[in-house]
Amino acid sequence: MKANQPAGSSKRTIGLAGATGIGVGAMVGGGILALAGVAFAASGPSAILAFLLNGVIALITALSFAEMAAANPSNGGTYTYAKKALTVQVAFGVGWVVWFASLVAAVLYALGFAAFSLFALQQFSFFPMSGDLRQELVILFLAMGAVGLYSLNLIKSKGSGGMFANIGKLLVFAVLIAGGLAVMVQTPISELGRSLDPFFTGGFSGLIAAMGYTFIALQGFDLIASAAGEIKKPEKTIPKAMVATLAVGLTVYIPLLLVVMTVGMGPGESIAGVSAANPETVIAIAAQNYLGSFGFWLVIIAGIFSMLSALQANLFAASRIAFSMSNDRTLSHHLSVTHEKHGTPIRAIQATALIVVLLILILPDVAAAGAASSLIFLITFALAHLTMILMRRRGYGESKTFRVPWFPFLPVTGMIACVALALFQAFTVPAAGLISLAWLLTGVVLFVSFFIKRAQAIDASAEALDPDLLRLRGLSPLVLLPIHNPKNAESMVFVANALAPPVVGRVLLLSILTPTDDKEKLKGMLQNNREVTQQALQASFDSGLRPDSLTTISPYPWEEIERVVNVHRCRSMLLGLSSLDELQTTENLEQLLSRVKCDVVVFRQPYSGWKIAGVKRVLMPVAGFGSHDVLRARVAASIWRLCQPEFHFIQILPEGTPKEVQEKNYVKLSRFSKRIIPENTVAEIRISSDPREELKKQASEHDLVIMGLGQRGPGKRAFGSIALKMASETDTALIFISNY
Repeated sequence: MKANQPAGSSKRTIGLAGATGIGVGAMVGGGILALAGVAFAASGPSAILAFLLNGVIALITALSFAEMAAANPSNGGTYTYAKKALTVQVAFGVGWVVWFASLVAAVLYALGFAAFSLFALQQFSFFPMSGDLRQELVILFLAMGAVGLYSLNLIKSKGSGGMFANIGKLLVFAVLIAGGLAVMVQTPISELGRSLDPFFTGGFSGLIAAMGYTFIALQGFDLIASAAGEIKKPEKTIPKAMVATLAVGLTVYIPLLLVVMTVGMGPGESIAGVSAANPETVIAIAAQNYLGSFGFWLVIIAGIFSMLSALQANLFAASRIAFSMSNDRTLSHHLSVTHEKHGTPIRAIQATALIVVLLILILPDVAAAGAASSLIFLITFALAHLTMILMRRRGYGESKTFRVPWFPFLPVTGMIACVALALFQAFTVPAAGLISLAWLLTGVVLFVSFFIKRAQAIDASAEALDPDLLRLRGLSPLVLLPIHNPKNAESMVFVANALAPPVVGRVLLLSILTPTDDKEKLKGMLQNNREVTQQALQASFDSGLRPDSLTTISPYPWEEIERVVNVHRCRSMLLGLSSLDELQTTENLEQLLSRVKCDVVVFRQPYSGWKIAGVKRVLMPVAGFGSHDVLRARVAASIWRLCQPEFHFIQILPEGTPKEVQEKNYVKLSRFSKRIIPENTVAEIRISSDPREELKKQASEHDLVIMGLGQRGPGKRAFGSIALKMASETDTALIFISNY
């Protein structure tokens, strides 16, 4: 049983028009048609001000997205940036919230499609529909049917939309606006003024409520960041595309709203009253008033297709977020399964559709769905501002791409505005707040219970493979390297170089002198210390390390190592195993392992002058998963970063192990190997009556063996019989790992 890791790459094929089309396709259409009535009902004519204020918040947020996407042009959007700048736990939280944002947006557009479709059907005499219950059932049926059909379509197709649909939607809105403006210029100013009075129908609280209900209508620019890895010249294209998306959206929204609340109302009607009675279809009613039947059906048809387009875009986005998170093991690996024929993430699409249907049953109301969707997007945008601030302060390396002006005033203002509006929305629409809170709590329970260990292992591998992650996260991990033997100093430094990421990683060279009154002995110790320090520093400079050197005096060297680990808060410690006799005759190493609060790596070099950079084949025995996964991933990925050897992951099972157990363990081993090493890996299950002999045999065919030690703690033995056998009966380089 063997498996090899494939490589993959993506090409940049999207230009400025295509990138802008991604944002416009998601922003323009469904949101304004579904939520304009809700906003007018809450605030009256001042809803137009709510859209303008939301536009300002969205513009500030788009600038933060543009800076991160231009400096880090890879797919994934907010979730990807959170992985770069924050911990894996926080990244999961961000991804979980972003996923939910697209899920609830899909609910909004599914319900909006159902409402427009029902309203259209009611215009025909052969489709009588009376009674609130019957109408609600039809809306639920239509909404869930649309989700099902588009989910099936996404399974069979890799696309999420097209340029022709965008052009069609913009033409429809252009006709609606132009027709309304033509009527406005013929309407007396006094009559137009009366339609705007009172302007603040719902007061200040109504204005804020309208902002909360409709913020989702300006969502879409963030999807450009999600496709940043496929955009040409991202450092220039992405900022322009995001600003252009908002410009197009507001150019459509503001004139349309002005037309609807002035010439779109009949004599004696108020926009607040009509919207309260017909929140989902107020724009269609207004268009009928100033364009007749043609305007009415134009809005209805445009609304149906806009809702379906936005539904498809959000189902697509949500399924891809789930797929990305499952690959990182922050969600179940089952969601990473792809369709054999079409190559689409079938399980992620199915899970997304199922959750959307459940949310439709919980939120069978466009206003509540819009409020919940806006609330969640506001939270994700606040997190995006915070992430951008952290990334800016920690630096983007040599990148000289777009930067948000007036930093940190603008992103801080945007973050405060997003948080304040989200909190207001949570209290104004309790159902939205409760559902969002329930989703977050569910995510925490699932992550802690099922995903955290594997996610941490994959994250440790990512940090080792890409040291820039550590810089963006504000980390500078310290490796403690006690040195004593000049002959081993060079090889120990080479191993430390693999464990300490370049530029951000640090190595602390520690030499310990024991106090003595014997001047000759003291002279010898000082000479040895000078020699070993010189050798270690020379090897450090040759390998590009910039280590710190520390010499201390203590009558108890092992206790001194423990003290230095604690004082300097070392993340890991590298110890040299010079001889088996030393291991057998002293309990010092075992006691040290049981006391230190850091990861421990014990290295046995095969001969003086051995260099890890020359390793071609690495053996990774895996007895089980969980205890050493994180450190195993970090060490293996660090070595792969240094010299790209072949990694042979092996698990030895006793004779008589059932076939189904072998296959299950192979799948786990293969999946683990592929996720921590980019390529050139082999996974294998071996059956043997003597695992120690089999492991010894396998070691002779490799240049380096990396294996875990036993559990650490009082009364426990880290070095078991297999580790002792490997140390005493093999000549292969050995790295023993012990996770804290």
